[in-house]
Amino acid sequence: MDGPIRGLAMANLTINGKTFILDVEPDTPLLWAIRENAGLTGTKYGCGIAQCGACTVHVDGIATRSCGISVAEAEGKKITTIEGLASGATLHKVQQAWIAKDVPQCGYCQSGMIMAVAALLNEKPKPTDADIDEAITNICRCGTFQQVREAIHTIASA
Repeated sequence: MDGPIRGLAMANLTINGKTFILDVEPDTPLLWAIRENAGLTGTKYGCGIAQCGACTVHVDGIATRSCGISVAEAEGKKITTIEGLASGATLHKVQQAWIAKDVPQCGYCQSGMIMAVAALLNEKPKPTDADIDEAITNICRCGTFQQVREAIHTIASA
């Protein structure tokens, strides 16, 4: 028989509060299951080696680079993508600050950056510059780091 046998490798993932039963191998990177199998394309592929942060999602509330975690490691955990960050029609405070401070330029890295910042602010509502430097290691090729920092401080001082 040519090709993979469908229906034998299944993953049960909870993404943005919904259950997805996906036909993927256990070692499939979570990023690809989110994008290709669940159809949630807000999470972006950047480097594929968990360095750039474009693929950042929350796994049990922790900012996680989804290209560096397998589907098997993510099963049974609560996964939140950029599509699930808002509460209904109300944008998350980080999304609101991004708009108010005109943070993105090309926008490619921004969903991962927003997810990383949201996790930081959940852990440390009033982060210092040192906290930001330590936690936000996402790469923005457009260089919007000053706007990102300004947005974080705006949220923290609200």
